[in-house]
Formats: sequence, C-alpha cells, structure tokens
Amino acid sequence: MSNIESNKLNEIIEAITDRKGKKISLLNLNKIDTAPSDSFVICQGNSTSQVSSIADSIRERLQKNLDIKPYNYDGYKNSQWIIIDYGDIMVHVFLPEYREFYSLEDLWSDASITNLPDLD
Repeated sequence: MSNIESNKLNEIIEAITDRKGKKISLLNLNKIDTAPSDSFVICQGNSTSQVSSIADSIRERLQKNLDIKPYNYDGYKNSQWIIIDYGDIMVHVFLPEYREFYSLEDLWSDASITNLPDLD
C-alpha cells in the first residue's frame, strides 16, 4: 500500500469515527483481478441523517487535509447506502439493514478483511 493510499485510509477512518460511524471493515481487494478498486471501507450509521453526515465528513476531510476529491459519489437521495469512489478506495456507508441485505463482506469474502473495533 502506498503512502497516499495509507493516508487516505487513515483520513477516511478518522472521518467515520468523528461522526460516530460503527462497524468499520477494511477489505483489501488488490489481489482480486475483477475487483473495482484496491480497497473497500465499509461502515454504518444508525439513521439516514447519520449516514449522510458520515459521507460528508469523509468528503470534506479528504478535500481539506489531502486536497483529494472523489471521482464520484451516489446515494444521498435516500441515504440508505452512500458510496464514495476515490479510485483505489471505495467507501460504503450503510444503514444497518442495507448493509446486512447487500452483505459486501460476504460478496467479497476472498478479500483480506479487517474489522476495526468500535470506539465506544
């Protein structure tokens, strides 16, 4: 993992924890040829407003601290699942029931998965 990618991951994790995001999972996909990116960061919020707030925090923090804008993002209309595409890293912010339904960790189970402990 490059320093730039490592810095992005650290900023993303800080942004998630700043807004009390929970159940952060890091999926390393770089050994999977068909993966859309090198890494996924998956987390959840307890309400649509918290999901939006977490996604906003990620975008604002990376823009401010690393001068990095996402290539694209989607999901703000319903804020049940917001995806933010940074090319090498894709961030998924879910409501718990949508995270369970789409089960990205199971879909990409051949990835190396690291689950971070919740801070509280």
